[in-house]
Amino acid sequence: MQNSFDMTTLVFLALAVFVAWKLRSVLGQKTGSEQPPADPFSRRETPPVRPDQAAPADARRDNVIRLPGAANDPAAAAPAADRFKDIAPEGSPILAGIEGIIKQEPGFDPREFLGGAKAAYETIVTAFARGDRKMLKGLLAKEVYEGFEQAITDREKRGEKAESSFVSIDKADITAVDVKGKTAQVTIAFVSQLISVTRDAQGTVVDGSAEVVSEVNDIWTFSRQLGSRDPNWLLVATESAA
Repeated sequence: MQNSFDMTTLVFLALAVFVAWKLRSVLGQKTGSEQPPADPFSRRETPPVRPDQAAPADARRDNVIRLPGAANDPAAAAPAADRFKDIAPEGSPILAGIEGIIKQEPGFDPREFLGGAKAAYETIVTAFARGDRKMLKGLLAKEVYEGFEQAITDREKRGEKAESSFVSIDKADITAVDVKGKTAQVTIAFVSQLISVTRDAQGTVVDGSAEVVSEVNDIWTFSRQLGSRDPNWLLVATESAA
C-alpha cells in the first residue's frame, strides 16, 4: 500500500514539473524590462526622430500652423480691382467706394452683399403687399418705414388688399457706393418680373393683374454704420427707374 502511494505521488509530481516547464517555454519569464499594458485612453507620443531621418508625414503635417490672411487665401490677397472687376470697373467711383468699405470692414464682399440685397428686396416688396409692419420695421430706416406704413394704412382704410409674387429678379447691379466717415451707402438697380394685383373689399381688381407678369425697375439705397455690431443694412431710399 505504501509503495502504491509513493508511485502515484511520483507520477503527479512528474506531471506537475512537465506542465510548469511547458508554461515557462510558452509565456517566457520576466526580465524586469517589460512595458506595461497600453492605456487605450492615453496620449500616444510620436517617437523622436534622429537628425539623419526624415520626419514621418503625419508629424510634418502636425507642425504646420495655418494663419489667416493673404498667405493662405490668394483671392483675398488680390487687389479689389482684380477680385471685383465683374462688379465695378477699375478706377471707377463704385470700386473706390467698395475699397473704402473694405478698409473699415475687411470682410465685406460686394457679391455676398448683392445676394443679401436681392433677398431683402423680395422680402420688403412682399411684406408691403401683406401689410406686415413688423417685418418692414426691421428692414427700413425710420423715414422710409413711415412712408410704407402710411401707404398700408391708406390701403386698409379703403378696404383694399394687395398681392405680390416674384417670378424672377433678372438684375441687381450696384450703381453707386458712398462712404462718409462710418456711414456707407450702396445703391442698387433692380430689374424684376412681378405679378402684382390690388383688390377692393368685394374682390374686384382695382390695380394690376393677377395673370400678367410685369417688369419692374427699382433703384434702392441701403445704408449701414460700419463697425457696428448690427450687421443689417437698412433701406434708406427708393425710387422707380424710368
